[in-house]
Amino acid sequence: MDALPGGYPVKSSAPKARVFLIFFTVAICMGSLFLLQAKQSKPRKTKDFYSFEVRDLRGRVVSLEKYRGKASLVVNVASQCEHTERNYKALQELHRELGTSHFNVLAFPCGQYGDTEPGTNRDIESFAKSNFGVTFPIFSKIKIMGSEADPAFKFITESVQKTPKWNFWKFLVNPEGKVVKFWKPEDSMDTIRQEATALVREIILRKRAEL
Repeated sequence: MDALPGGYPVKSSAPKARVFLIFFTVAICMGSLFLLQAKQSKPRKTKDFYSFEVRDLRGRVVSLEKYRGKASLVVNVASQCEHTERNYKALQELHRELGTSHFNVLAFPCGQYGDTEPGTNRDIESFAKSNFGVTFPIFSKIKIMGSEADPAFKFITESVQKTPKWNFWKFLVNPEGKVVKFWKPEDSMDTIRQEATALVREIILRKRAEL
């Protein structure tokens, strides 16, 4: 204890200051912990296919948001596959038939299935355009399996809990970016056309109703 000038003892304020400092520190820590827990418990916005970014054949970043509000047929393509000619022709025909106002074929080359897509992005572009007159978007060559899988295509495969076992799997994505149907390469293109056409009709009717 300290002493006053008259010799009377007085209690030191140091212990009180230390107690206050400890209390203040604990309060700050508890507040920070509460804010951290609140932030972590806040529901995250659910991603959809159109929320991702990809790269085109020239390496430029492309936001898939530009396709929101439309139907999309997402396909893993290859240039040297037994399914190449039949599928590229059918996909181009479907893309032209349904138009780009409400529908797009979106092609993603992948080199993970044998030697069916050995070329560079420029090789792929030249092959598709010169042989099949392709006008639908073809994006940069990606991986769709393993730890290096492209995030956008990973969303596709996780949505249906299926990973393509070969080239030319097709995934129908609705205007909200959700996968609604998928087909294997041997499935009939007529069935795919019917489903895509039905979805496009829904989009057109919905837009008319909103006018």
